[in-house]
Amino acid sequence: MTSGLWELVLRGVWTTVQLLLFSALLAAAVSFVVGLARTHRRWIVRFVAGVYTEIFRGTSALVMIFWVFFVLPIAFGWQLVPMWAGTLALGLTYGAYGSEIVRGALNSVDPAQKEGGIALSFTPAQRMRLIVLPQAVPEMIPSFCNLLIELLKGTALVSVMGMGDLTFSANLVRLALQQSAEIYTYVLVIYFVIAFVLTRLMRGLEKRLKAGLGRDPGTEPAAHEPKRARTTGVGGGVV
Repeated sequence: MTSGLWELVLRGVWTTVQLLLFSALLAAAVSFVVGLARTHRRWIVRFVAGVYTEIFRGTSALVMIFWVFFVLPIAFGWQLVPMWAGTLALGLTYGAYGSEIVRGALNSVDPAQKEGGIALSFTPAQRMRLIVLPQAVPEMIPSFCNLLIELLKGTALVSVMGMGDLTFSANLVRLALQQSAEIYTYVLVIYFVIAFVLTRLMRGLEKRLKAGLGRDPGTEPAAHEPKRARTTGVGGGVV
């Protein structure tokens, strides 16, 4: 490829990284807000959070992108630029999956820990901040890592809006050179490299958080695996 075409691909990589960062931040915020709401003592809060989760988890991310970019302007007069339309659609969609990770991790904390907080006269907010979250967050990291990789792959969907992400840029290069095998092989490698870096970063974060609790993620007993499986919300998946 010429330098100009490589520059086009690199701009696509940068756009993909920006979209991943923005949508991941939104998804993380939504995950914790809705996940905490799913464990709220008031039934109406749990109900509203459950409705949101079921709607966004049960709809296609591709259709959601179409809806935000093409339908939202017609229905409400709000025209979003492709970057923010993609961020909103992906963040809300993957945030619904993340909320189940948060809910499962919160529910996996030993009830005796919560009872200890009650015995110490902690308020519900103090119990959540000082006892539950420090133990639940490390359990969320492996599942959030998987979700982040799924989100990375989901960013390719924004190419339907004509947004110059990696997939869209690669398609332009393919049309210019008529070399599908070479171009898409490069794209596969680039996505893999980004995913590998994200995985290593998340594993480092998991190790750091568990070290703060006096636990080594590399030597966790097998008995913890069922607990981790409950945290994911699946038996062991997302578009």
